Amino acid sequence: MFGGGFGSKLTGQWTTGLKILEDTISKWDQAQDQALREEAHFLAKQIIQGITSGAPGGKAFKPLSPTTLAIRRFKGMKGSKPLMNRGDLRNSISVKKSGDGYFVGILRSAKGPGGAKVANIAEMNEFGSKPIVIQITPKMRRFLMAAFRAAGLGQSQSGAGGAGGGGGVGIIVVQIPPRPFFRPVFEKYASNPNQVAERFLGRLAKRLGGQLGKL
Repeated sequence: MFGGGFGSKLTGQWTTGLKILEDTISKWDQAQDQALREEAHFLAKQIIQGITSGAPGGKAFKPLSPTTLAIRRFKGMKGSKPLMNRGDLRNSISVKKSGDGYFVGILRSAKGPGGAKVANIAEMNEFGSKPIVIQITPKMRRFLMAAFRAAGLGQSQSGAGGAGGGGGVGIIVVQIPPRPFFRPVFEKYASNPNQVAERFLGRLAKRLGGQLGKL
């Protein structure tokens, strides 16, 4: 398209080429930011879909325990998917501009209906928890026993034996297993630099309107 040499006269569509180059440079920063934002929203969408399906990045969550399901049903809650009790965690996934890039995840300021920080809940589910000791009051024991009876669970199956057999105060120890919903998505969609670059450059070219291809 273009030709010329040292001491020779330039030939070809130089005026058109320079105009295209100027237009492309003026659009570059905006196009790059838009391409980054689209990539961030793409990853956020995959995380949300992963929580909804129960298999982020194609890796299925560990199922809920029978006792957890029994308590859910006794409270009138339907469904058996992990991390989908009220949907607070899934609904808190957000994309936010951060410097020259974008943050994908749950903001520290996000709170559930009870005021609990959703980021702390997310971390506990992503990596699992240490053993948690819960003191069981008589009122709590009555609730648990009613829930387990309604679900057809015996005392040994429910793990409520640690609450004690009398009317006093006992304890139970629970531990939340890891149910990662960030890592499988990033491993599948963001661990391969070539795949990330291909998506990004495709978005960038689309935003630039294919101008570079005309040079």
